[in-house]
Amino acid sequence: MKKILIPTDFSQHAEYALKVAAQIAKKNNGEIILLHMLELPNQAGDAVSAGHSIPEVMFFKNAAMNKLEELMDEEYLDDLKVSEIVQFEMAFDGIMEISKKNQVDLIVMGSHGASGFKEMFIGSNAEKVVRSSEVPVLIIKKELAEFTINKFVFASDFSDEAKKPFQKAVDFANKFDAELHLLMVNTPNSFKSTSVAEEIMNNFVSGFTIKKHFTHIYNDANVEKGILNFAKSIDADLIGMCTHGRKGLSHFFNGSISEDLVNHALRPVVTFKI
Repeated sequence: MKKILIPTDFSQHAEYALKVAAQIAKKNNGEIILLHMLELPNQAGDAVSAGHSIPEVMFFKNAAMNKLEELMDEEYLDDLKVSEIVQFEMAFDGIMEISKKNQVDLIVMGSHGASGFKEMFIGSNAEKVVRSSEVPVLIIKKELAEFTINKFVFASDFSDEAKKPFQKAVDFANKFDAELHLLMVNTPNSFKSTSVAEEIMNNFVSGFTIKKHFTHIYNDANVEKGILNFAKSIDADLIGMCTHGRKGLSHFFNGSISEDLVNHALRPVVTFKI
């Protein structure tokens, strides 16, 4: 977690994310990249790319730079290396591009979630980033005076394809010296006996070095409810999951539990791409 990307729209939730990122960077001797995307009409973007001088475009860019400078003067960013980027592009596309270009290790985003038709047809930028990002994405929903992770719930089906991203979750837990609570949710449509579930989980973790971990089997109506209810029952500080990054009709019909959690969980959520 040496390079942390923070997309900001200068909202309150974006600042919540920045404050958490600052704490993580200080603990890991890392740096922060502050990114603001200017989503202007296509003709403005074309004019900029063609090298024309457009007063309106420059006005918005200068205003964004001024706001970024104000953010960089915040006390919680003292003693940190912070760089700033303003880019003319749609937010999601810009976040993906800057993330790859700068080889970031973690993206931290604020989100107030989405619901109803907005969630189904539009979705939040945070949801889209979670679906597509190759690096871990940490979603922050509220202000956290101190970002500590004592109890980290990692929910999975513990299949072989989850092993590679799980190593990132283990590294995350170990860096914060957190208890890693491995969770398998049993649902009416996908039920495993305790002995079978325990065998799957124990075999899965056997090849990993984890400082502190516990295994749990939890029964609920569906996986999302199970994760949320279990996290509440142990007062977890963080929920983690793998994401498949489904797109198109597959995503529409199958959905994504990790994206649902991003929208509905009040606790911080971190996702790792399979």
